[in-house]
Amino acid sequence: MFRVFLTPGWVITAVVVIVFAYTAFTVLAPWQLGKNEATSARNQRIEQAFNTDPVPVGTLVGPDGVVAPDLEWRRVTLDGHYLSDDEVLLRLRPVDHQPAVQGLVPFELDDGTILLVNRGWLPVEAGQIPEVPAAPGEEVTVSGYLRRNEAVPERSPVTEQNHTQVHGISTEQIAELTGVPLGRDYIQLSAGSPGGLDPIPLPKLDAGPYLSYGVQWIAFGIMAPLGLGYFIWAEIRERRREREEEASAAAAAPVSTGGPGGDTDPPERSPTRRDTEAQDVGTETTPPVPQPQPRERRRRRARYGSGHTDHYRTIAEKNEERF
Repeated sequence: MFRVFLTPGWVITAVVVIVFAYTAFTVLAPWQLGKNEATSARNQRIEQAFNTDPVPVGTLVGPDGVVAPDLEWRRVTLDGHYLSDDEVLLRLRPVDHQPAVQGLVPFELDDGTILLVNRGWLPVEAGQIPEVPAAPGEEVTVSGYLRRNEAVPERSPVTEQNHTQVHGISTEQIAELTGVPLGRDYIQLSAGSPGGLDPIPLPKLDAGPYLSYGVQWIAFGIMAPLGLGYFIWAEIRERRREREEEASAAAAAPVSTGGPGGDTDPPERSPTRRDTEAQDVGTETTPPVPQPQPRERRRRRARYGSGHTDHYRTIAEKNEERF
């Protein structure tokens, strides 16, 4: 019975189902659940930052400018001045679903530490870079959020309309372009800070669909083997039904009791439709000829004689009597 499942079609189907289920449990579901966990952790950090008063940046960040992962989005204050001559623009990063440029400028603290500050954004119209107001050069106090550095973008910086533009917020790349030693991470200004542009919207505290996607991949990984098992059970049930029908047909067939060389006559064959039709046709086309009764035969011999009648002689005698 189980040899049918060793055919190429069944083997390939089983392999595909096993690989799919394994991938769903070990890759796809953990991927979505991991994104859900990271999003939930980020939302908790942002919520905690909103509920915590800002502190001087030096209490959370050292001279190297490194921001610990659990401190991202914490609110801080910075005392110092902008290095506005070394400002670069971040391009090709929309804000509120519209083209925009963002101002990235070094900020030197009173202790000599230099951190990169994202001043905010300005809309881009007709592909033209807007006039970006310069940051103030005097001593100011600004506030913002601690942000972690991005990787070096694959695309090289460009210079258009007297502005150096980059494709990512990488302090390493910007330090090479400006020649200013920057800390590893950067600050995103909050609304109302001196020298700020339009403030960048904070991320929404939404967990997203990642949890439901992860649960769906787990469900798919369970349903695939169950579906394969159902088709195997249906195939076994169908083949079992065919064998039972064949056994029933064999049991209902007539069995001859005459042995080899026996005198048992074969069973009488019942007339078929063809035989009946042939008999009916013969009856209609060749009706039986009635035979004369014995009394009628004697009367006929007395009138016409027992011999055969000579019809030619009878006709000649009738003609002689007429003339």
